[in-house]
Amino acid sequence: QVQVVESGGGLVQAGGSLRLSCAASGGIFGLYSMGWYRQVPGKQRELVATITSTGSTNYADSVKDRFIISRENFENTVYLQMNSLKPEDTGVYYCKRYPNYWGQGTQVTVSS
Repeated sequence: QVQVVESGGGLVQAGGSLRLSCAASGGIFGLYSMGWYRQVPGKQRELVATITSTGSTNYADSVKDRFIISRENFENTVYLQMNSLKPEDTGVYYCKRYPNYWGQGTQVTVSS
């Protein structure tokens, strides 16, 4: 059974940084792509960043050069380092273990 658990959200001022963590158990972690998504009320969940099993990364244009996704396979964990945060980065951040396993989400709030 696959379980996905996010942590690390919180309240931060604009310009600050946060690091989100996502631990995924069940199966061989290193074989799967992982992703971070975010959602705000009234809007669809949107892709933030993904990382493949080989370490290739992809970012939404809105977070390029500010966010970094990484993974530590021996820890079964993927990270999202978020720098230069903006109020528009506020939302619930969800971790996804492909093909379709989701965590419960962690709230990130960026104050202006």
